[in-house]
Amino acid sequence: MVTEPENKLPRYRNEFDATMQMIRGKWKIMILFELAETHVSRFADLQHHIQAVSHKTLASQLRELERDELIKRHDFETAQPHVEYELTDKGTSLIPILDAICTWGDQHVDPTLIERSLCDE
Repeated sequence: MVTEPENKLPRYRNEFDATMQMIRGKWKIMILFELAETHVSRFADLQHHIQAVSHKTLASQLRELERDELIKRHDFETAQPHVEYELTDKGTSLIPILDAICTWGDQHVDPTLIERSLCDE
């Protein structure tokens, strides 16, 4: 990815690069799958589902997904912090592509090499 000054959007080498940059990140695909399944999720619920992600990393990945308009963040601005996340239409449109990649992995990668299968969840 070629970055521009902070006030400009990033530039990409091509469409494939753009798509991969948006979903690249250790936890982004898990976040997208979880939101596709639950429709709406709070931060703590996402962290509980993913388990191994740190608070800082999850917050960063959520900000990036929001910046790329793949998820929406709803802050209810209540006395007790209440923030929920959900897929945007753009994010929802990625799910069939991620499902296809998941299926390909199931068919072509030795299952003993996979730590956690998202296709089975």
